[in-house]
Amino acid sequence: MERVKKVGIIGAGHVGSTLAFILSATTPYEIVLQDKDKDRARGMLLDMFQASCIGVNFTKLGVIASPKDLQGCDVIVITAGSPRLPGMSRSDLLFANAKVVSEISNHIKENAPEAIVVLVTNPLDAMVYTALRETGFNPRQILGMAGVLDSARMASFIFDKIRCAQGQIVAPVMGGHGDDMVPLPRFSTVNGVPLSELLSQEEIDEIIERTKNAGAEIVSCLKNGSAYFAPAKATAEVVRAIMSDSHKILPCATLLQGEYGYTNVVAGVPVELGINGVEKIVELKLNEVEKKQFDKSIQSVLILINELNKNYF
Repeated sequence: MERVKKVGIIGAGHVGSTLAFILSATTPYEIVLQDKDKDRARGMLLDMFQASCIGVNFTKLGVIASPKDLQGCDVIVITAGSPRLPGMSRSDLLFANAKVVSEISNHIKENAPEAIVVLVTNPLDAMVYTALRETGFNPRQILGMAGVLDSARMASFIFDKIRCAQGQIVAPVMGGHGDDMVPLPRFSTVNGVPLSELLSQEEIDEIIERTKNAGAEIVSCLKNGSAYFAPAKATAEVVRAIMSDSHKILPCATLLQGEYGYTNVVAGVPVELGINGVEKIVELKLNEVEKKQFDKSIQSVLILINELNKNYF
């Protein structure tokens, strides 16, 4: 009998618990959930387990009571950390969340050294770097979910303009998961038709700016929280791509080691995902404008990484 694959989710806040529910409802994986509030994690899982008994799906669920419960996880998702609040930049979160990610990374290193680790905690690119530093894992074993979310947001704004059939929009976004992310309208299509053939430059520029500020727009509406439905669904897409060994190409944050001309910096780029994590980094042929935008985004990430190296590690 084939072993049931196991996903660990660390952090039972809005993103973590929504991710656990999506996976429990759509996959056969065993799901284990951890939160500093153990009663919260247990209550969430009881609710999900009862939901799984409605209809034909039935999912094995469990609480991570100690780091040893991470053993046997094929993929571990880290969503734990402080959320982004109104008026707070991603860099404001840097040291507080680095401490959280460092502790979790050491638990993973000791108990699940073969697991693929997916970071959701912000500031995303710097947290991927933190996990890499703390674990010493193969760089392809640790990645960040951001590009899938940013691309979905861009696609949603394109949909608002065009109102096409669902699933026809391709809208890649590269770079760091922050204000200097790089939406790529030149590579964006609707059912294979270039975006430039469907929208004016003014409309495209509007979509680009709204994509860059999409997270802040939601934060300003919620007042005391941040997005979680779209981040959770985007993370589920990454987890499924890895667990199914799909070799699907998705934009994710990964350590660059010469790709795009950069070394020892984490950035969102198209990657081929499989059972080993990042199977391959896909290098797009950027034009000079896109290269400058990507470099600006890289420099923003490097500020956080340099701050970590100087004042944290």
